[in-house]
Amino acid sequence: MKVTDHLLQAKGKTLFSFEVLPPKKGENIQSLFTNIEPLLEFKPPFIDVTYHREEYVYRQHPNGLLEKKTVRRRPGTVGICAAIKNRFDVDTVPHLICGGFSKEETENALIDLHFLGIDNVLALRGDPIKSEGRFLPDPDGHSYACDLIGQVADLNKGSYLDEEQDDTWATNFCIGAAGYPEKHFESPNYAADLRYLKHKVDRGADYIVTQMFFDNEQFFSFEKRCREAGINVPIIPGLKPLTAKGQLTMLPRAFYLNIPEELADAVHQAPSNEVARRIGIEWCINQSKELMAHGVPVLHYYSMGKSDSIRQVASALF
Repeated sequence: MKVTDHLLQAKGKTLFSFEVLPPKKGENIQSLFTNIEPLLEFKPPFIDVTYHREEYVYRQHPNGLLEKKTVRRRPGTVGICAAIKNRFDVDTVPHLICGGFSKEETENALIDLHFLGIDNVLALRGDPIKSEGRFLPDPDGHSYACDLIGQVADLNKGSYLDEEQDDTWATNFCIGAAGYPEKHFESPNYAADLRYLKHKVDRGADYIVTQMFFDNEQFFSFEKRCREAGINVPIIPGLKPLTAKGQLTMLPRAFYLNIPEELADAVHQAPSNEVARRIGIEWCINQSKELMAHGVPVLHYYSMGKSDSIRQVASALF
């Protein structure tokens, strides 16, 4: 079932969802199932599964020469989506990224998802390869998420890359897009960021899920700007409880976000990571309660591979 259909069926009730990472190459999928199972009591209508870019590594040969190799450390997004759907009977939202894929490879991935009965995708540009510093698209791929969204929307109309194909079958994907309450770090200002987001919606995005944030006022302001700009699709807030003192610097560096002074001071002064974790969970619970009272359609949590803290938050809400 589509994400948007789940929202319609909820009739205004706030739903619970979360995002998982594929296991690292060589790990058993059971570790992923073990993290998912404790969250099923909160009846998530869908689970997001991230997609990760390839990386470049250099291997030294005995003669001293370096060989550049491409590796993908967390493969299996499509297979994991099918496995979750089969094992738990929960809809999945695979992430689809521009980086590292040609348009033909993207089309083939979408066909696979369609054949598997997966009705949703979250279309993202994706991050640059760590060693490159800036995003470089595949020579025959997409440079921007709006163009990837456009390709999915075209396939929903039965329009394939091979224009000579006749009697094509149209897909029916629900398309998600990313939004940034504190703006994307590459956008010059909020107004430009909002124009890019509206372009995603105009190209075919059915809903927006936001980057994580820790200040609800940032979300409320973002939502207001979206509505004033004519963006009327559902907006789903993305949340994450802080779980360690080190995240005070890691999260802003990785995700270009701000942590409110009150939260940062409390976590910084915590005598241990366990105390910091309790502070982060309590903050996330209060954030979630305020967002539920505001009437958000879904509370979407970033697990980053672990579910215990999210379970504690959800236990206080659902």
